[in-house]
Amino acid sequence: MKEQQLIQSIVQNIEKVIIGKEKEIYNLMKGIIANGHILIEDVPGVGKTTIVKAIAKSINLTYSRIQFTPDLLPSDITGISIYNQKTMEFEFRKGPIFANVVLADEINRTSPKTQSALLEVMEEKQVSEGNHTYKLDEPFFVLATENPIEHEGTFVLPEAQLDRFMIKVNIGYPQHRDECKILETYKNDDPLQSLQSVATIEDILEIQKKVRDIYVSIEIIEYIVKIINETRNCKSILLGASPRASLALLRISQASALIQGRDYVTPEDVKENADLVLSHRITLSSLARANSYNSKGVIHDILKNVVAPAVK
Repeated sequence: MKEQQLIQSIVQNIEKVIIGKEKEIYNLMKGIIANGHILIEDVPGVGKTTIVKAIAKSINLTYSRIQFTPDLLPSDITGISIYNQKTMEFEFRKGPIFANVVLADEINRTSPKTQSALLEVMEEKQVSEGNHTYKLDEPFFVLATENPIEHEGTFVLPEAQLDRFMIKVNIGYPQHRDECKILETYKNDDPLQSLQSVATIEDILEIQKKVRDIYVSIEIIEYIVKIINETRNCKSILLGASPRASLALLRISQASALIQGRDYVTPEDVKENADLVLSHRITLSSLARANSYNSKGVIHDILKNVVAPAVK
């Protein structure tokens, strides 16, 4: 499949600046070709911002960065109307949200009020201001980075906003060999500055259409719904996954199948992506946290309990 080759070339291009993280880059590409927003959670300094910039440059997308701070206002994100004395009319000045790729850097360092400014934008891909609605250009992705909530000066993201992120990806520390290669690569120059695009906006829009054409059998659909229902009935989970999570797991499974060169979804596509889709959407009960359970472990147990359909 030519789409598979194109995605591979994008990943290889990004690997020129992000070393030793092929799996994580592929996970990010799943979210992009599935037309979803992505939450990147990890400690500072592991390359979260760099990887977003590399994606934007590799696909030749317009890019903007919003640094989230406690004093950031909603209008600093979406834009503001300013009165023009010459025309005696209000003119809307677009904010940094008007780009193909928006890096919401350290999103959990600002107040919930400002975080909520993203809700309409992420769901409807539009900005409402006064009596006017402004549509955003396609493709449009919010790639938000956040520090673990244990870090000082962070806010917990509202459940309504977390649910709008299709997947959550962790970057992680590099292996010893990879970190040595990072130092060798960056000791004289920043390779991000010379990174060239290997795909176009039209390529990504076409791949997004192809993802939706990937065949999903009724057995796979029922399997996805059973997994989601288990999150709602599990004693370790206080708040289960929403129907939006069901659709996200379907889309990511389709994207995963396309990346692997198939035109149909298998149970393995669902299994390998369940954690990406569900880990940030479920809220563990107090008892589960007291027993040191984590989201990944609970999801793993659910996948063991739900019988996967046989692939014919």
